[in-house]
Amino acid sequence: MRISRLFAALLVLGMASPAFAHFGMVIPDAPVATQAKKTLGLNISFSHPFEGKGMDMARPQAFSVIRMDDGKAERTELLAALQETKVMGKAAWKTDYKVARPGVYQFVLDPAPYWEPEENVFIRHLTKVVVPAFGAEEGWDTPAGLKFEIVPLTRPFGNFAGMTFTGQVLLEGKPAAGVVVEAELYNKGKFTPPTEYNVTQSVKTDANGVFSFTCPQPGWWGFAALTTDKDTLKGPDGADKEIELGAVLWTHFDAWKQGK
Repeated sequence: MRISRLFAALLVLGMASPAFAHFGMVIPDAPVATQAKKTLGLNISFSHPFEGKGMDMARPQAFSVIRMDDGKAERTELLAALQETKVMGKAAWKTDYKVARPGVYQFVLDPAPYWEPEENVFIRHLTKVVVPAFGAEEGWDTPAGLKFEIVPLTRPFGNFAGMTFTGQVLLEGKPAAGVVVEAELYNKGKFTPPTEYNVTQSVKTDANGVFSFTCPQPGWWGFAALTTDKDTLKGPDGADKEIELGAVLWTHFDAWKQGK
């Protein structure tokens, strides 16, 4: 009886611990395309970015780039260009994209739903990253037309660590109020958190679907708005399972540099 009570207490404590966040990730090897760096290497994964722990990612359902320039949007499908790779030791995807013209480029991922047995749900993170090219910056706040997405209200490039990032969460094109937005640094082993609560930061959207977060360190930061999809999928046991729908946006914050 005593052992059973101890086991139950440990189980409750384990359940009370904060769950580490999953993030869809689309990470370019440079935050800006320049004349000296015209080809972007893109790594696509499903991971715990702060901890550096990956999950195996199936081939995505869709991957595309939207080029904004002069108020016009041009979409190019890139799914066929994806190649298998490893990120954080797990199955992931990569491609190179050569930027030919000025503009603001949104790389947009729709992954295959990921079955998470510990949570008894599927996870589908609609993920994007915005990269400017050759001095252009018009259109960085243009929605990609996703079912669930974060639209930046702060320009999502050319920012310094310590600045505040603000975005608006849209669900089927409408502001999503009271939605939890998780923020996490792509840590790459640089920092050790003082507690497990420091791994993932969490804020909520206001009545207009707007949130703000101040990024204290340079590097790639991911923002993941989370909701439950109205649709379901059949789980491994044949029963209908909920889908955690995520809207993920990655943006880079630069360190200050002195001198030339």
